[in-house]
Amino acid sequence: MKKWPLVVTWIATIAGIADALYLSYVKLTQVPIYCTPGLGDCETVNSSPYSLLLGIPIAYLGLLTYLAILFLLLFGEKIALLKPYALYLLFGISAFGFLFSLYLTYLEIWVIKAICQWCVASAILMTVILICTTIRLFTRQES
Repeated sequence: MKKWPLVVTWIATIAGIADALYLSYVKLTQVPIYCTPGLGDCETVNSSPYSLLLGIPIAYLGLLTYLAILFLLLFGEKIALLKPYALYLLFGISAFGFLFSLYLTYLEIWVIKAICQWCVASAILMTVILICTTIRLFTRQES
């Protein structure tokens, strides 16, 4: 079987962790967020009330999500309790992340009326993880 879906999942996960780490750092330290001129208004998105969920920064939740995916990639096939469910857990987490990213993108476009390039990148990465995990699930490729 081809290993490319697993390799792409690893790359997207590492990139997602880097993205979420940066957004978490910005939220934690309150430093100005970098946004490429002409590509959006990251500050508006990052300072909106929608950047928190129950008082927790969305960036932190994103980081936890990517770390959970990394944990499953690293140990899902090595821990006996997880092994039969690892791919299903990856699918569930990435599907939830994808749907939540859709919701956040809706908020950016229609409610906040500003786009954050970091948020878009995370949404794309989560979509890639979902697609690759779905391919692996349907081809039953082993990690």
